[in-house]
Amino acid sequence: MVDVLTRTASPAQPSETLRRTLNIVVATVGVVLAAPLMALIALGIKLTSPGPIFFTQTRIGIDRRNPGEPAGNNRRRSDGGGKPFMIYKFRTMAMNGGGSNASDQVWAQPNDPRVTPIGRFLRLYRLDELPQLLNVLRGEMDVVGPRPEQPAIFARLRAQIERYQERQRVRPGITGLAQVSQCYDSSVDDVRRKLQYDLQYIGRQSVLEDMRIMLRTLPVVVGKQGAW
Repeated sequence: MVDVLTRTASPAQPSETLRRTLNIVVATVGVVLAAPLMALIALGIKLTSPGPIFFTQTRIGIDRRNPGEPAGNNRRRSDGGGKPFMIYKFRTMAMNGGGSNASDQVWAQPNDPRVTPIGRFLRLYRLDELPQLLNVLRGEMDVVGPRPEQPAIFARLRAQIERYQERQRVRPGITGLAQVSQCYDSSVDDVRRKLQYDLQYIGRQSVLEDMRIMLRTLPVVVGKQGAW
């Protein structure tokens, strides 16, 4: 496998520029085409459940430090694993459904009682992820990459799983090799298996690989594979 740290250390590589261009184009087209659908989803959420239309949450993003560079020199005073950012989703859970506090940072489960009826539909077809196209345009995410994790969960996983930190060497994504290969996480063992897919993707990251994963995402979404 190509050395993950070496491959992702230089953001000026031509392949990275091409990848970023692809992601911006796909996100822009996606926002334009999905705008009517997103408006309907927003209306449905507003009419069926009290609370905001969008759900925002802090996630851990890309770690731009050079390999081996400690936290606290000129960038961060503490090592959170990557640059935090605010992720956008359509709200799928009832208010006070968890996720805003560190103690509430847990994975959703099948038949999760916190999920609203319309939220269950959105999650089955991954439609709740559509607002993350804005995260892509803001430069916080790519369309393809490892899924970003919540800070408290990230800290626990980094302590439990060897090499977990290495997935932060690239921008997180809306979809990824792990997401088209496995269902949602429900245990640390699930994360260990997904990490292998994430590292495999990082090792062979390219425009063609991103396009291949984007195409693989379509039947996964339409077929509701691995979603709940």
